Amino acid sequence: MSVFEYRALDAKGKKIKGIIDANSEPHARTKLRSQGKYLVSINLSTSKHNNGSRGPEFSLFQRIKQGEVSNLTRQLATLMGAGIPLIQALESLIEQTRNPALKKVIAQVKDSVNEGNTLTSALGEHPGLFSNIFINMVRAGEASGSLDIVLERLAEFTESQEALKGKFQAALVYPAFMAFIGTAILLVLITYIVPNITQVFDEMDKVLPLPTIFLIALSDFLKSYWWLLPIGFVVLLFAVRLFIRQDFGRKVWDLIKLKTPVTGTVVQKIILARIASTLGSLLDNGVGLMASMQIIQTLVNNVHIAQVIEEAMQQIEKGQSMTVSLNNSPWFPPMFVQMVAVGEQSGNLESMLKKIAKSYERDVETAIMAMTSLLEPAMIALMGLAVGFVVLSILLPIFEMNQMIG
Repeated sequence: MSVFEYRALDAKGKKIKGIIDANSEPHARTKLRSQGKYLVSINLSTSKHNNGSRGPEFSLFQRIKQGEVSNLTRQLATLMGAGIPLIQALESLIEQTRNPALKKVIAQVKDSVNEGNTLTSALGEHPGLFSNIFINMVRAGEASGSLDIVLERLAEFTESQEALKGKFQAALVYPAFMAFIGTAILLVLITYIVPNITQVFDEMDKVLPLPTIFLIALSDFLKSYWWLLPIGFVVLLFAVRLFIRQDFGRKVWDLIKLKTPVTGTVVQKIILARIASTLGSLLDNGVGLMASMQIIQTLVNNVHIAQVIEEAMQQIEKGQSMTVSLNNSPWFPPMFVQMVAVGEQSGNLESMLKKIAKSYERDVETAIMAMTSLLEPAMIALMGLAVGFVVLSILLPIFEMNQMIG
C-alpha cells in the first residue's frame, strides 16, 4: 500500500486534510467517498526519509514530541501483547493518532512493513524520530520473538528519561524567570527612573562619587544604545554556538558543563543514570555488549565521557574488564565502578546496571532540589546587590550635600 495526502470537504462543507493508505489513487478516492468525504485534491506522500534526511516530524508546525513517541510505543506494545498482528496494530494506531505528522509516519511504517520489510528497517527510515537505541532494541525484540515485551520496556525507558529531563528543566524555570524579570526591572530603573533623579546632580559644580559617575554613564549608554543589548546577545550566542561546533570548543564546553559548581554534579549524575539505564536495557534485551557500548557512546552527548567509553570498549576487545578504564576516569565515581565490577564478576551485569540507574536517578532528584534551593536565594541576593548599588549611587551625593550644608 501507499500513503496519500488529501484535502477534502466533509458533509457540512468544512475543509479537512489528512492522510490515507490505499493500493492506488482510485482506491484512495473510493475509500474517502465511503467515509463521506468529498475530495478536493490528493497526492502521493513523498515525505519518506531518504538517506537519513529528516521528515515531517521536524517541520515547523507539525513537531512530534518524545512523549507522543512513548505513548505510541506503549500502545503498540499493548496491542501486540493482546495478540493483534503488527499490521492491524499499526492500522489501529493510525486511527487513534491525532498528530498529522505522527499519523503520516505510522502510515509509512505500516506501508513499509506491508511490503515485507521488518519493523526495524521501517523505523530506520525515520532516524530523526527513532533513536539508535530504539531501533536496536526493536531489532533485538524481533530476533528473540518478544517484540511486545521490548516495546513495553522501551516505553518505560523513554518515559523515565523524559521525566528526568523534565525535572531538570523545571528546576531552572523559576530562577530563569526571576533573572529575566529582575533584569527587566533594573533596565527600566536605570534607563528611565535614574536619569530623572540624577538630573539634579548635573547642575552641581562638584565632583561626584565614582559609583554615581558610573551609574550616570551606564544610564546614558542604555538610554541611547539599548538596541545594542539584543544585538550583542545574538552575536554572542552565535559566536558560542560556532565555537562549540569546533572540536576544541566542544571539549571546552563539555568540560564546563561537568565542572560548573552546583549544576555540574547534576549533569554528571544525569549522564551516569542514562548510561546505566540504557546499557542495562540493551543487554537485558539481547543486544551485544560491544553494540550496546557503541550506542551509549552516542547518547551521552559529552566528548570526555564518550572518550572513557571508547577506552572501555578497547579494553573489552583486548579481553579485559571495562572497569579498568572507568576506574581511571574522574567522571565515574568509585561506587559506580565497583557495582559494575560486581555485576561483571557475578554475570548479572544487567540487573546491577538497573540498580545503579535507579540510585543515580534518586540522587539526581535530590540534587535538583538542592540546586533549586541554592539558586533562588542566590538570584535574590544578586538582584538585591544590583538594586543596592543603584540606591547607594544615588544617596552618596545627597549625603555629601547634607554634610556641606551642615
